[in-house]
Parts: sequence; C-alpha cells; structure tokens
Amino acid sequence: MPDTNALYDRLCEYVRKTALLTSTSALLEWDQQTKLPAAAGEYRSAQLTFLAGEIHRRSTAAELGDMIGELSRSDLAADPMSITGCVIARLEKKFHRTSKLPVRLVEELTRACSSGQRVWVEARQEDDFAKFRPVLETIIELKKEQAGAIGFEDCAYDALLDEFEPGAKTNEVADVLERLRVDLVPLVEAIKASAIKPPVEILHRSFPVADQEAFGRYASEKIGFDYDRGRLDVTHHPFCTEIGPDDCRITTRYDETFFSSSFFGTLHEAGHGIYEQGLDSTHYGLPAGQYCSLGIHESQSRLWENLVGRSKSFWKHFYPEARQRFASLANVPLEDFYAAINHVAPSLIRVEADEATYNLHIIIRFQLEQALINGELAVADLPEAWNAKYQDSLGILPPSDSDGVLQDVHWSAGLIGYFPTYSLGNLYASQFYDAAEARLGNLEAMFAKGDFAPLKQWLNQHIHAQGQRLTSTQLGEKVAGEPLSHDRLIKHLKEKLTPIYQL
Repeated sequence: MPDTNALYDRLCEYVRKTALLTSTSALLEWDQQTKLPAAAGEYRSAQLTFLAGEIHRRSTAAELGDMIGELSRSDLAADPMSITGCVIARLEKKFHRTSKLPVRLVEELTRACSSGQRVWVEARQEDDFAKFRPVLETIIELKKEQAGAIGFEDCAYDALLDEFEPGAKTNEVADVLERLRVDLVPLVEAIKASAIKPPVEILHRSFPVADQEAFGRYASEKIGFDYDRGRLDVTHHPFCTEIGPDDCRITTRYDETFFSSSFFGTLHEAGHGIYEQGLDSTHYGLPAGQYCSLGIHESQSRLWENLVGRSKSFWKHFYPEARQRFASLANVPLEDFYAAINHVAPSLIRVEADEATYNLHIIIRFQLEQALINGELAVADLPEAWNAKYQDSLGILPPSDSDGVLQDVHWSAGLIGYFPTYSLGNLYASQFYDAAEARLGNLEAMFAKGDFAPLKQWLNQHIHAQGQRLTSTQLGEKVAGEPLSHDRLIKHLKEKLTPIYQL
C-alpha cells in the first residue's frame, strides 16, 4: 500500500515545478506586450514556443498521470471540497484534456499566437485587416484542430469554451445571453428616446497622462490593489497577469483627451489583480490556489469597475481629489460628472462601452466566434460580418477596421471562447454585489467614506480564497444563493439609469 500522503506531496512538488515554467512564460508574454523592442519579436516567439512545448510535455508526462491516477482512488480525493480533493480532481481533468493535444499542435499554436499578436498591433495601427488575415486564418484552423483533438458532444465551440469556463455549454451560455439581450434592448431604446443628454463632452478635455497615471494608481490602491505585490504599466490592450504569488501585473493605456479610458480600465484590471492577490498563495500553482473560471474572474473586475467605480458614492469620496488633479474638472459639478461617466449610447469600442450596451458587443463576438469555428464564416468575410452585426445590434457602422474587427487582441492570441466570460462576469458581479450588501449592510455609505475594505475582505473570503474547490456555477449559487441570472444586472442598470434619464 503506497504512502498516499507522500505521493500527494510528490505530485504537488511536480506541479509547482511546472508552474515555474508557466510563470516564466507569463513574464515573457507580459514583457512582449509592454517592453519588448520591435526587432525582438521573432526570438521572443521562439522562446515562448519552446516553453510551451516543455510545459506541455511535463503536463502530459506518464509520471504525472500515474500519480494522479493513484491518488484519485485514495481517501485524499474523497472530499472534493477539501484541499487535497480539489487538487486531485482538477489536475485529473486538466491532465486528460491536455493529454489529447499533441506537442506539435501546442507549439504551432504558441508560435502562431506570438506572431499573431505582433502582426495584430501593426495591422490595427495601419488599419489593414489584409495584413492580419493570414495569421488569423492559421489560428482559426489550429483552434478547430484543437477542438477536434479535445472532443465534444454538441459543437466544437464547447471544447474551446471549456478552457475558460469549465463545464459551460455553448447552448446554455447562448440562452442566458439571449435573455439578457431581450431585456437590454428596450432599456437602451428607452434611453435613446429620452430628452436627457448627459454632458459627455466634459470627459473629452485635457487630462495629462502623468496625472491620469497618478490618480489611477491612487484609486486602485485605495480599493485594495497591493502595489508591493504588483505594478501598473502601459500596453496596447489592457490586461492583468500573474507572474508569481506576489507578482501581479496590471496594464492600462492613456488618452490625453479622454478621462474614462484609462481610469476605468485601471479599475477593471485592478479588480482582476485583487482577485489574483486574494488567492491562497500557499497553494500557488495548484488548483486550490488558482482562480475558479474566467467568468468569475471577470465578475471581480466588472464589480470594481462598474458597480463600485461608477457609483455616485464612489465619486463622493474621489471627486474632490479628481478636481484637484485635473483643472478641466475644476468647475464641473459632481452630478454632471456622474451622469457623464454613466452615459448610455451605442459605441464602436467594447472596452469603452457603457454598462447597458457592453454586453451587446460581447454577443456579437460570441456569435462570430461560433461561426468561424463551425465553418459557417470565412476569415476573409469577417470584417463584413462584423460591420453587419454592429449595424444590426447597435445601429452604428465602424468607419475603419481598426475601430471594428481589429479592435480586440483576443483572436490574435488564440483566445477563442474567452469573450462570453465577460458577460457571464457581469451577471455574477451583480449577484455577488447584492449578496455582499445583504451581509455587510449599506455598501454605498461605506464607499462615500472611502471604506472599501469590508467589500474586499468579503470577496477575499467567499470567492478568492475558494480557489477551484467549486465550479463557477456551484460557487455562484453558493455565494449568491440563486442560479445564474440576468435579473440583478437589469435591476442595477434600471436603478442607476432611470434617475439619470428620467425614464
């Protein structure tokens, strides 16, 4: 009879060594998006491809499979809510999924995506989809091959979605997003018909980059992002990544004539970072110390960005500081600023979309991704299909591919199946916020005093520290006390927007 405790320790040591390689790859990817010299791209691609191959080999090694198999039959796996049970069960699923992928495919995907992100940056800057098309065609074909290798029951997209939202099914996600769309459209139409027009021009004034950076850092630190364990940098498309248990990187981008882009982007990424910093660092690299799903991860960023960061109470605390830092806001009343940052109008850019129309952007991408993977849409026809959906869903036509089909980094990075998690995150965020308020009391009164610690600590305890003990569906129901639904998001939107637009 083998010593299962010793075997478990050996398994953890093995997986933690793999995490060293994974975190090294993450550091190289962060550097590629923030600091890499233009001429260094090809060698960086070779570095990332090599690491991806090595990580894949370790993640599919017979030694690892044997340890997982032995432990899955032991008492240590009996309770899935225990640390050991969580680690064994999640590693078993990941091992079986990863083992279906040949090293050659993993390396080809890594190489294509590393190159693709560099080409995407150039294509967007030059408004040249034709430059990006060949690499995207390669990525889509490789993602189809990946889905086929993993296997699926209903549709190929299920296999890709599962990577980001474990256990989710395309038809279930499509159903909840359609119910959301049905309630969003009339709300947006009512706002469009309102005679009230918030003074959005006050957000398009002079906002010096240095002041934006200082204010964004000040606010993100105040809500709980720990800069002793993280940093803020500039990139083309904002993101958050963890390099180690005490090394979380967030990024933003600046526009000297637009306040919202950087500030709310920084809050958004800080929300992701607060989740990463709230994970159990003693189990770094193991499922018990890793985030539940990207839908849950996105719930944390959207909660801090929108439910907290766009609330009136948040700005009761921060607006005096903002007026001191930005001369362009000195004579702007809080009510006007609050209405402006919550303005609802169809727009081209997803990351700058308002809360009410944001999910329409996601639904468009979700539908296009399925069509690409199912072979119903060719990459060559993607710009036309994109524009048609924007015209149909938002009533606007992108004037360029840079502001249209080229605006997001995700497809160049091979992140097919990622987009729907943004909307799932919005739904979870509203449910979690209401659950927190039911437990903690009036959150807005706390925000007005600059006290964000109770909410952060509640999220740390009930969501972050749980790691992967539960699936996103299970965690959502446990924390919110109800199944995933769009009802609370619609309630929040109506409560905020009805007074602004006098609906």
